[in-house]
Amino acid sequence: IPTAQRAPLAPQGLPMDASKKVDLKIIIIGALGVGKTSLLHQYVHKTFYEDYRTTLGASILTKVLAVDSTPLKLQIWDTGGQERFRSMVSTFYKGSDGCMLAFDVTDRESFEALDNWRDDFLEKVIPREQDFPMVVLGNKIDLNDRQVPKETASAWCKEKDIPYFEVSAKNNINVAEAFETLAKQALSTNKGIFESYLTDSIKLTPNDKPKQSCC
Repeated sequence: IPTAQRAPLAPQGLPMDASKKVDLKIIIIGALGVGKTSLLHQYVHKTFYEDYRTTLGASILTKVLAVDSTPLKLQIWDTGGQERFRSMVSTFYKGSDGCMLAFDVTDRESFEALDNWRDDFLEKVIPREQDFPMVVLGNKIDLNDRQVPKETASAWCKEKDIPYFEVSAKNNINVAEAFETLAKQALSTNKGIFESYLTDSIKLTPNDKPKQSCC
């Protein structure tokens, strides 16, 4: 078989079954100007631009990858951070399999807003799950005028049991690692929900019901 026609190999050397590809919706949220669009384009296209237009509402990019030999198609929603779009953005939360919270390490207010962004997201996700797949990204570590110490952000994330990544969209530091960590979390949760659904769907038939005995 020509090389171009062979199925992609999983880490164990076994072909991955493309028919088992899992689609996951990932949403990235946070205050205006923290670099959400830059992070997304760095991950998907390996490109960085100094200036992006403010995202109005949401835009969507896709990325295909393999996690633990499972083919994934990530549908990543980039959302606007302006306060006046908050109610619009929250309508995009539904159906999300994972959430990225982003802030700018040179902007203290963007970090302090994480609580509101996280709470708003969890309130809108149905069913509400406190252990919903989530990661936090502290972006722009390439800049010198830092206002949020790494220890402060790490402590906030540790308290809420959320993985924390110090990233730079400009220099492509830890960007792929952050997205792939969230993808693994989302895949694990997705499999758990699916297996639970299969278990719950097994019903007793009338013939399986215990027979009533007369006394």
